[in-house]
Amino acid sequence: MDSLNTDLLAGPPSLIPVQRAPRILEFWGTALWGLIVFAAMFVGQMAVVGWFVLRSEGSIDMAAAAIRVVGGGLTISLSVITGLPAVLAALWLAIRTTGTPFSEYLALRGTSWINFIIGTLALAALVIAWDGLSRAAGREVAPGFMTDVLRSARADGALWVLVIAFCVAAPVSEELFARGFLYRGWSESFLGPAGAILLSSVIWTSLHLQYDWFFFGEVFSIGLLLGYLRYRYKSTWLTIFVHGLNNLAAVAQTMLIAGSN
Repeated sequence: MDSLNTDLLAGPPSLIPVQRAPRILEFWGTALWGLIVFAAMFVGQMAVVGWFVLRSEGSIDMAAAAIRVVGGGLTISLSVITGLPAVLAALWLAIRTTGTPFSEYLALRGTSWINFIIGTLALAALVIAWDGLSRAAGREVAPGFMTDVLRSARADGALWVLVIAFCVAAPVSEELFARGFLYRGWSESFLGPAGAILLSSVIWTSLHLQYDWFFFGEVFSIGLLLGYLRYRYKSTWLTIFVHGLNNLAAVAQTMLIAGSN
C-alpha cells in the first residue's frame, strides 16, 4: 500500500525522447547515396554549360554550340566551382539520415604538420616517378587537355578562375565525395579499409574521363596514396590539402610548358 501511495505521489513517469544512435551507411547505402551525390555534382556542373549554350549567339545548332562551350576554359572552371555546393548539399542530405555529425562522418578533423609534410613528400615522389616514366616513354609530361583548357582560360582572362576551380573547388568536392563519404561507408563494410581505398580510388579515377590510359594510371595511383593517407591519419582535410597541392603543381607545370611553346 505504501509503495502504491509513493507511486501516486511521484506522478507519471517523465517522457524522455529516445534518440537514434548515429550510424554509418556501409556498402549499399553508401553506393546508392554515392550515385545521388554524383548526380548532384553532374547537374551542378551542367547548369553552367547549359547557361553558356543558351546565351551563345549566332548559332542555331545546339549540339555544335555545346561542343564549343564545353571546351572553353572559363566554362570548365565555372562548372567545377558550381559542382561544389551541389556536392555539399547532397552529402548533407545523405549524412543527415544517419544521425552522425557532418564533420565527424567525413573526418573533417585537423592533423599535425608532420602529416602534411609526409603527404607532400609522398605525393612529390609519386609524381616525379610518373614524370620520369612519361619522359622515358616519349610522352608529354602534361596532358593535352590541361594545356588546351589553360590556354582557353587565359584567352578569356579567367586564369584566376581556373586556379580556384582546379586547386580549391575540385579537391574539396572530390575528396569529400571519395575519401570522405565513400571511404567512410565502405571501410566499415565487408570491404574493410583496403577494399574501400581500392574501390573509392576506382570511382575517383572514373571522374577524370578527359585523360588517356596513361594519365588514368597516374590518377589512380594518386587516389591510392590519398586513400592511404585518409586511412593512416584519419583526416580528410589532409587529403584535400595534398590533392590541392597536386593540382596546383599540375597547373604550374602546364603554364610553364604552354609558355615555352
